Amino acid sequence: MDLLLILTYASICIAIFKIFNIPLNKWTVPTAVLGGVVLIGALIFLMNYNHPYSEVARTYFVSVPIVPEVSGEVIEVPVKPNQLLAAGDVLFRIDPTPFENRVRSFKAQLVAARADQSRARELAARNVGNRRDVDLTTARVEDLQAQLNIAQFELDNTVVRAPSKGFVTHVSLRPGVRAVKLPLRPSMVFIPDEGHYFVAWMRQNSQLRLTPGDEAEVAFDGIPGKVFTGRVRQVISVIGEGQVQPSGTLLSFTGSPPPGRVPVSIEITDPDYAQYAALMPGGSYGQAALYSEHFHHVAIMRKILLRMAAWMNYIFPFH
Repeated sequence: MDLLLILTYASICIAIFKIFNIPLNKWTVPTAVLGGVVLIGALIFLMNYNHPYSEVARTYFVSVPIVPEVSGEVIEVPVKPNQLLAAGDVLFRIDPTPFENRVRSFKAQLVAARADQSRARELAARNVGNRRDVDLTTARVEDLQAQLNIAQFELDNTVVRAPSKGFVTHVSLRPGVRAVKLPLRPSMVFIPDEGHYFVAWMRQNSQLRLTPGDEAEVAFDGIPGKVFTGRVRQVISVIGEGQVQPSGTLLSFTGSPPPGRVPVSIEITDPDYAQYAALMPGGSYGQAALYSEHFHHVAIMRKILLRMAAWMNYIFPFH
């Protein structure tokens, strides 16, 4: 955007020199250059500080790894890639045979245990048996019932269902593959239907002007010449480069990450964006500008430059 400002000033100077037939000498050329340095430098300083701009902005979406509760061989995958699903729709099925056999086994053991419990109670009531046998048989019944509940739970989870409304993309699971209940090896990736989140990464020297509720404008690389209005939803209070996790290694200067940028969540409120929202995939790249309540006349220049950048970035892609 700074380059556009310099090119615009250079074009104006060339036009003035041509129209008014101003000679090129040691006075006119340095005057034009010095005037450009002062004028453009002041505009860039006022715009970058009071109306921050970021050429690094992106839409983000949440993905949910689908990890089955049980391990087993996949026998059916009825789901289709990128097909909208409702909560509870079947994603895939695991062979239920071993789990059904466990349920039958516990049910059979539970029948015998309840019969033993009944006989122990009857003998205790006649003063022939003792209370210990009643307690042991009761504990056996409760233990088998708990194991039966677990076995039934595992049997029910051989059918893996959609956790919410959404879709599965890149379905590579096939019958015959063994699905395992390991968090590091999900069987599918589910995308909830909850919309995208647009985040602009602002430089830290502008963070004093990052305020929730301020006006914002967004330009997508995939929508040439269009600029959409919005507002700052949230200025995220942490930067990923500064996170520290427990480990056996001390922090050191050589391992210090770069400064990083401040993530700012932007809500696009422009009604014209609705017709493009379904066409923009998650992860779409773009640019964003924020407008504070200071120096409103400078904000006009920022808006003009953002619209010029929206077209220039389409004609001459920089990313």
